[in-house]
Formats: sequence, structure tokens, C-alpha cells
Amino acid sequence: MTTPVYDFARRYAESDSIRTHMPGHKGRPLLGCEPLDLTEIAGADELFDPAGIIAESEANASKIFGCQTLYSTEGSSLCIRAMLYLAARHAIAKCRRPVIAAARNAHKTFLTATALLDIDIVWLPQDDTNSYFESGGEQTWANCLDAPHKPTALYLTSPDYLGNIADIRAAASFCHAHDMLLLVDNAHGAYLKFLPESLHPADLGADLCCDSAHKTLPVLTGGAYLHIGNNAPEICSRYARNALSLFASTSPSYLILESLDLCNRYLSDQCTVELSGAVARVQQLKDALSSAGWMLSGSEPLKLTIRPKSCGYTGTELAEILQNDRIFAEFADPDYTVLMLSPQNPADDFTAICNVMTALPKRTPILTAPPKFPMPDRIMTPRQAILYFDTETLPVEQCIGRICAEFAVSCPPAVPIVICGERISEEAAACMQYYGIERCTVTKSSKKPCDP
Repeated sequence: MTTPVYDFARRYAESDSIRTHMPGHKGRPLLGCEPLDLTEIAGADELFDPAGIIAESEANASKIFGCQTLYSTEGSSLCIRAMLYLAARHAIAKCRRPVIAAARNAHKTFLTATALLDIDIVWLPQDDTNSYFESGGEQTWANCLDAPHKPTALYLTSPDYLGNIADIRAAASFCHAHDMLLLVDNAHGAYLKFLPESLHPADLGADLCCDSAHKTLPVLTGGAYLHIGNNAPEICSRYARNALSLFASTSPSYLILESLDLCNRYLSDQCTVELSGAVARVQQLKDALSSAGWMLSGSEPLKLTIRPKSCGYTGTELAEILQNDRIFAEFADPDYTVLMLSPQNPADDFTAICNVMTALPKRTPILTAPPKFPMPDRIMTPRQAILYFDTETLPVEQCIGRICAEFAVSCPPAVPIVICGERISEEAAACMQYYGIERCTVTKSSKKPCDP
């Protein structure tokens, strides 16, 4: 597998060239990586109009993933915006209003993008069995068909932050039977492609999906992929680069591009074997912890989601205990502690986690259940709440009955409890306080202004 972007940067770094272009560090090391940090000079190609080394590298990635794959140096957030833009173009081309059905575990970026693009959202009914709203099944998805405007796409987050994986194949069949696109935020699941049986959304029928390569692959933070499914409407492929460039910086990070480029070689040469070993070690760890009495949840192969209340610890307390032993968790709240593992974790990491966890004394179970998430009343669209109203920020207890104007984000990271334009109920305020949100921004008035 060739690595044209990295090879170009390495040759340039070793050429002792006089740099009269950006960046300002001129390749002189302060951090140490500066010699490889470039901009779009002659020969370096252009990310959103590639014809050289970036085009070759993306072609390598496309071969690996089995579908058209484009790079992002601004994470899955950029890819999510691009997916929604493409879904909107597809709907408008069919003379339909862009309407997307989604579960409420969608990332904040999904919400801000719908506001920017003036896309309507139909929320799927929540499942009381899961505090973070799993994506549901066919019966849940079918409820969206009764909306005043039939959705033109279904948007799922899978895997979610707690390691739950939706039935993407079933979702794709449902969507295509009802003339809808399937969009999947697969930010946590880039590695799913390389399991013995692929669980990657692009292989299961998704029209558009994104991966945060940096979350589970050996890629620098910010590296991500936008995948266009092989059976996606032609308009998605035609406008994919335009969709990315619409929201992206004109100065992409070449360090991140080099990292994505080098990862192609890793994915083609080493990943499958190393991933198999890591998955086996994670499963052994899960088995050991379950045998020791710890309650686990989620089915994602590389994610360890612990529910420590059954052993007398809160999620945040357990995370602090682990941190005292130099084990830093990905996420913790009152109910969960989440550890993300990968083939790059050596065997000693798994042993250390197991030793600390199994040595902890079991205490009286904590029976306090998390508050049920409300389905707040929608007063206006997120776009209206964000763009048209004066706002003020108040303590949460003073926001009851008011209309949310900014995303109160905490649980898990970047999944809002209340969406802009929804009324904050007592139940919603209780949820915010439970997850550590102390202040909220609300509109000063609920009277709708004229829509310009």
C-alpha cells in the first residue's frame, strides 16, 4: 500500500528547502513535528480538489473500505455536516422538504447542522430502558412515517457512546423500502470494518456514514472519513467534496492527512491480526470483570462500559479510583464508566485494569436510578431558537418553563438533554442537575418573530 502524502512530506522535510510559504514555523521544530507540517504548496495537492497525492491516498482508503471514501481533518463533525447537506440536496432534487428522523442520542453537531441547513427533525420515540436513547428497531422507525412530512432520511448513531450497536442492515432495508436515505454516525466504529465479519455501516447498506478514524485507529486527533455507500444516489457522490468544503477550513492539517495516509498501510497490512488479538483481550477482560461481580453493558467489541452502582460505586467515583492508578477513562457519569481500548493498548494495560477492578471491595449497591429523560414540548425549531431570539443564561432551576436557546450538553459528551426550541420542564431540569449542568441559556421571549 503506497503512502504518497507522507512520502511527499518526508521528502520535503529532508530537502532543506527555503520555506517562504505558510506555516510560520518554517519547519523549525518547537514541538518536533514541524518539519512535516505543510500547506497546499506545489505538489502537495488540495484536499477538496485533489488530483495528485491526496487523490491517490483517498483512492487507497476507498479500496480498503470498499466504497468512495474521503478524508476529513476536522473529525466526524465535518462529515456529519456534509452528510446532512447531501441528504438535503437529495430531498430537494426530488422536490421534497428535507426532513430527517433521528434518535435523541444524536451528537450536538447533528443539531447545529440541521439548524444551519434548515432541515426539519422528527424525533424517534424514546426507549425508557436506555437513558441515552438507543436507536430502536423497525417498529420505532416506523413511527416516523406518521409525521406531517414524511422523513427523507433516517439518522442513527451507532455505536453510541455507551457501546450499543444498532441493527444497521435492518435499518437500511427499512429506509430503502420507504424511499429514505440511511445516514449513520459511526464515529466510534471505524474498526468495525476489520472484524472477521464486517459490521461497518457501509457494508450493511448505509447510504452515507462517517468514522472518526482517530477514535479507534492509530490516527492523529481530527482524522476522519466520509463514506458514500455503493448504492447511494449519484447526487451524493457528485456533491460530496463540495459538501465537505462548504463547512471546512481552507487550511487542512497536513499532519492529520499524513496520519490518515500512513494508516492505510496499517489497515491493509497489520490491522486485521492485531484487531483480532485486541478483541480477544477485551472479551477476556469483560469475562473476568463479570465473574468478579461487575455489571457491564453494550456490545461494542473494543469498548468496556461498566455500570458500577451494583458494586456500590458511582461511575465518576470509579473513574477517579482508576485514575489514581494511572488509568484514564474515556467518560464517566453517575451511572457509567467507559473505557475505550484498541490494538495499540499493550497486554499490560488489560492486566492493570483487571487487577485494579477485581481488587476493589464490593460495597452496598447504590439503588438510585437515573432520572428518566423527558420528551420536551417543541415550541419552535432549533434554527429559530438559535438565530432569531435574544437570550439570557440562568441557573437551571430558574429555567423551568422557559425555552432552551443553546444546547445544554453533558451526557454523554455532546448529547443534549434539551434541544434548542424546546421548553424546559421540571423533569428536564432534574436531568440537567443530575448530570452536572448548573446553568442554561434560554430565550427572553417565546413570541415568534417574523421569519426573514
